[in-house]
Amino acid sequence: MPLEICTDSFAGAQIAQIAGAHRIELCTGLSEGGMTPSSALISKVRENMAIPVYILIRPRSGDFLYSHAEFEIMKTDIHHCGQCGCDGVVIGMLLPDGQVDIEHCRELVQIAQAYSMGVTFHRAFDRSNDLFHALEEVIHTGCERILTSGGYNTAIEGVEVLRQLIKQAGKRIIIMPGAGVTPENAETLIQTTGLRELHGTFRSFYPSKMQYRNEKLGHRESEYTTGLPDAEKIKKILHLLP
Repeated sequence: MPLEICTDSFAGAQIAQIAGAHRIELCTGLSEGGMTPSSALISKVRENMAIPVYILIRPRSGDFLYSHAEFEIMKTDIHHCGQCGCDGVVIGMLLPDGQVDIEHCRELVQIAQAYSMGVTFHRAFDRSNDLFHALEEVIHTGCERILTSGGYNTAIEGVEVLRQLIKQAGKRIIIMPGAGVTPENAETLIQTTGLRELHGTFRSFYPSKMQYRNEKLGHRESEYTTGLPDAEKIKKILHLLP
């Protein structure tokens, strides 16, 4: 059963691969929900990973209703990912009423497929107005999987909805639970939902090695800690997977 690790750094991708992850989702700005990483980071990770690398295509934080200019940026980013030899991209667009933007998502999928890349529909799905209807809409876009927490803040809260989504999807599309997955709750998700893939960050936070801190700027601990995938957490998850 594939385990996908989401990370926003080269170091994180290295840790995930060494720990035994099967796929990387690469982004930047995890604290803001993730955005498209720089072209340099994409290239560096792809060149050094032996496992598949999927790139998050999200031009900004916030909602998933994008302008024409933002859509053009997304298309350009997908072309770049294809030219770098990435294995896939992660997308998601909604209409103002909360339905999936099938037309624009399908166009992004077609660009990705021209480079033989796979496509995951990300947790914009959880912001749709009807998850079970949205599932059918995403299938029409041509995506191969959906990353979802079942419409809740965490996958364990949405476990019953995830079970129903997985049943509805059948073999037409993969429903990949993610959000708040830990070694402590992963077994429940696996046994209850019938999932075929699992996603998480599985991070721990490590103190900065900076010795000097400008006290006049105050203490924001987020500036002096680094979140990275925890190899031990990943290994615990892997032992739970069938």
